[in-house]
Amino acid sequence: MRVLIVGCGYVGLPLGIELVRQGHTVFGLRRSALAEAELKAAGITPLHADITQLESLKKLPRDFDWVVNCTASGGGGADDYRKIYLEGNGNLIAWLKNSPLQKFVYTSSTSVYAQNDGSIITEKSPIAPDAETSKVLAETEKILLAAARQENFPAVILRVAGIYGPARGHSFKQFLRGDARIEGDGARWLNMIHRDDVIGAIIAALSTAPAGEIFNAADNAPVSQRDFFAWLAAELKRPMPPAVLADAEIWRKRGVTNKRVSNAKLRAELKYEFKFPDFRNGYAAEIARLTHEGALEF
Repeated sequence: MRVLIVGCGYVGLPLGIELVRQGHTVFGLRRSALAEAELKAAGITPLHADITQLESLKKLPRDFDWVVNCTASGGGGADDYRKIYLEGNGNLIAWLKNSPLQKFVYTSSTSVYAQNDGSIITEKSPIAPDAETSKVLAETEKILLAAARQENFPAVILRVAGIYGPARGHSFKQFLRGDARIEGDGARWLNMIHRDDVIGAIIAALSTAPAGEIFNAADNAPVSQRDFFAWLAAELKRPMPPAVLADAEIWRKRGVTNKRVSNAKLRAELKYEFKFPDFRNGYAAEIARLTHEGALEF
């Protein structure tokens, strides 16, 4: 297959490397040429355009079988999200119209689910996010699903949980720095997925997912905040983080939620088997890597 990866960063670059390994012809789209040497070294053909500018896309070839949009916002606010996700995907839909495209996979986020009651969330659960950035992600999903229904655009949406892996993992880094805090009683649920399983889920979606479908991409075992830090404390022989009062209003503004995201549909329909079924498997590997590099002290 001829594959275009839009956004060759933390997920996109290793995704491209794996697709090249599997024998696909892979192109990587970035706004600048800064990573061109890295892409070429990985066997990925670099392309340059800004997805927020439709005219810049029109300069590129369109003969791709598969397209993956895993562009990251870079931590911007709602305006940045609107440009990169909503306008960017709209431009990609327009650019790829009447092309030979067979599948388009977009990595959304489980933050579109705003549930705070600890309930189990499936793809059929309602989405009504409070955070402005998550509202933009929900809007973006709507235009992709509308294109799938009305224009036969082969979009598949992966709602991705908190990604961790080599050099990534917000709560883990906070714990290592001594900055972590347990919110209230620590019962709030966390949903995670290792970067390697994000890549595996994307490839499974490219290969077998029907157009117009949504899949939750989270690992098999949501974990409470307290249990997550308790496991890290035991593994690293460090004290538990202190507890602080939970502020519901701050949580709401930040889009912090309390839910358990189910991956049952991903596993059942795409037959995906996780390399790291829960955070213990994944973080044990990361702790081993950091220990080998001398970056952890016990």
